[in-house]
Amino acid sequence: MLSPAATLIIDWLQQIGLTVCFSPLDADTFLPGVTLMPSGLIVDPERLLYPGDLLHEAGHLATMLPAQRASAGSNAGSDMGGEIAAQTWSYAAAIHLRLPPEIVFHSNGYKGAAASLIRIYRDGTAGVPLLQWMGLTLDSTRAASISVPPYPHIIRWLRT
Repeated sequence: MLSPAATLIIDWLQQIGLTVCFSPLDADTFLPGVTLMPSGLIVDPERLLYPGDLLHEAGHLATMLPAQRASAGSNAGSDMGGEIAAQTWSYAAAIHLRLPPEIVFHSNGYKGAAASLIRIYRDGTAGVPLLQWMGLTLDSTRAASISVPPYPHIIRWLRT
């Protein structure tokens, strides 16, 4: 059974153009109850422990180029840039959905650094240049120059 937060997240992910399929998953997925597939996520409602993990994994897909997203496999890779992009995106997504950032950066993840990561992304500096380079958001200076809100506001949820 999915929590209300997981249902909200899944509905929104589908609205922005990611596919979400429900299927039983093996216990050996990187995050419990969720894994990547081409252009979307496979979710096992019986194994999903943390709804925010959906946003984190979607962040990997959203920050990939379309061709990468369309051929994504279960492993998002070990590239630190990709990880920072996914974290920055997932923080913004939680804020957009009016969910507390602790839903993504929960105490059982991120090797004990969840609270520090929330502070970093709330500050709006770490990761923002990467998402800006991807065309997804703007820092405060560039946003002010064209009169749009800065990060965590997202201009485009999927990289093109």
